[in-house]
Amino acid sequence: MRKLLIVICLVTITVYASAQKMAMGTTYKTAIGIKFYPGSVSVKSFTKPNISLEGLAYFWNYGTRFTGLYEINGDIVGAEGLKWYVGPGAHIGFWSNHWKNVFPTRDDGVMIGIDGVLGLDYKVKGAPLDVSLDWQPSFNFVGYNYFEGGWGGLGIRYAF
Repeated sequence: MRKLLIVICLVTITVYASAQKMAMGTTYKTAIGIKFYPGSVSVKSFTKPNISLEGLAYFWNYGTRFTGLYEINGDIVGAEGLKWYVGPGAHIGFWSNHWKNVFPTRDDGVMIGIDGVLGLDYKVKGAPLDVSLDWQPSFNFVGYNYFEGGWGGLGIRYAF
């Protein structure tokens, strides 16, 4: 039993050290942080070297919105740690206009739609820090039907 515990401890330390070494370089497996505008919690995880999934939970004065994105990533030659990304996604959200009474007949509801994303992602070498800047246009087809071109923003995440 004691030998098994020692082996488990050594494997755990090796995996943790490997993850920290990766996070201190110019790549990472997973990153968690925040995105500014309109304000969200962001989790991005690579499933393959050039494919990542990103989940966003937005909170703003209209309500909340949850978005999932499938991102294709590519290196930018000559810029270590800098990648471009593009991809599709979808969202569901819950909104309310009670705070401003803009549309008195539609005070709250559900929004469902599709998203796209285009951006840059920079992993800081020597620090577990990832910075992204993107544009995330979307189209709602449940709730208000409209195109929204103002989503996206600056993301700062802890990489591991």
